Amino acid sequence: MAEHGHIFAAMLQEFDLAARILKLEPGIWRILTHPKRQIIVSCPVQMDNGEIEVFTGYRVQYNITLGPAKGGIRFHPDVSLDEVTALAAWMTWKCAVAHIPFGGGKGGIVCDPTRMSKRELEALTRRYVAEIIDAIGPEKDVPAPDVNTNEQVMAWIMDTYSMHVGHTSTAVVTGKPIELGGSLGRREATGRGVMIVTREAARHLGLNITGARVAVQGFGNVGSVSAALLGEIGAKIVAVTDWKGGVYNEKGLDVATLLEYARAKKTVDEFPGGTALSNEDLWGLDVDVLIPAALENQITMDNAPAIKARIVTEGANGPTTPDAHKHLHERGVFVIPDILANSGGVTVSYFEWVQDRYGYFWEEDEVNTRLEKKMIEAFDDVLQTSLKYTVDLRTAAYIVAISRVGTVTRMRGMYA
Repeated sequence: MAEHGHIFAAMLQEFDLAARILKLEPGIWRILTHPKRQIIVSCPVQMDNGEIEVFTGYRVQYNITLGPAKGGIRFHPDVSLDEVTALAAWMTWKCAVAHIPFGGGKGGIVCDPTRMSKRELEALTRRYVAEIIDAIGPEKDVPAPDVNTNEQVMAWIMDTYSMHVGHTSTAVVTGKPIELGGSLGRREATGRGVMIVTREAARHLGLNITGARVAVQGFGNVGSVSAALLGEIGAKIVAVTDWKGGVYNEKGLDVATLLEYARAKKTVDEFPGGTALSNEDLWGLDVDVLIPAALENQITMDNAPAIKARIVTEGANGPTTPDAHKHLHERGVFVIPDILANSGGVTVSYFEWVQDRYGYFWEEDEVNTRLEKKMIEAFDDVLQTSLKYTVDLRTAAYIVAISRVGTVTRMRGMYA
């Protein structure tokens, strides 16, 4: 992703390449490059000191042709309309690639949650929901957690919406606590999806995943679950880094012990099961698989030439700059793009929505089995498209997504 102010332009750059290959007609092109609805709201909140602060909130519904908008809500000082719009667009393509009946949405509030009390955060969340209440709902727009939001925030959203409509509506939001209609397997879903597409890529390339050396950048929810699950199918996790530092062991790290250490210390830095490793040195390691699962813009032309991995699986959103991606592709590195690689989370969010609307909940094994089927189908669709058009997987994923949304747009026609 580019800097704020250019994030949407970066999305359009990726879109345009795929649209040209598809020979997308100008009218559909114009529709798919304009957000359907951008909402800006003011959220006054009485703070603990008695003063009133006014926070700016956004909710963007980029495209709802395939179904209700779907996308997280983030609380962060740097939230902007451009960022939220670009993220809503990416959600549109991610849902289409995953072949689930959702459009793309995203929301955010400009605030610093680290400087707010729990009561202030609850008041802000509820006021924000009240301001956008007409735009959200199980069949309109279904929010989810994102940066600095969690199960508790989702519970507040569900309760506020339910109070307004006069009945309990669990399907208005996903990422809820299990007790409030959340889905088993949701927390691990993104990391599980990363594991599945990495395994499928290895199979396609003729790389034996048993004993394959894996390096992971970022050991939050996505990175830690990806590492644990790849370890379970026989891969060797040799390196992990996070915000503070990292650890390397060529014989393989004990992931279970590392998870306990990270839980206690809030970092993998100084883990005794290997030697110290910096984020900078991670990129040049002699590994088979590299998983950037931290922030955007991590793989750039400064470090891409050093990468030796055969597979790069984008667990994070936008971890590779366009120039770096082009460089890796030209060198034959198999890059699994974010809109495919990390779509496990939104897929199980879809399952949560289905279970809430159905009023019947699945066992975790059933959730995981259904996720496996969806991720393999999505990977195969993108792989076959990349082979058909002789393009990289990122362009192929956009071709799949644009083709699906464009086809339905044509079928539905123009309402005037």
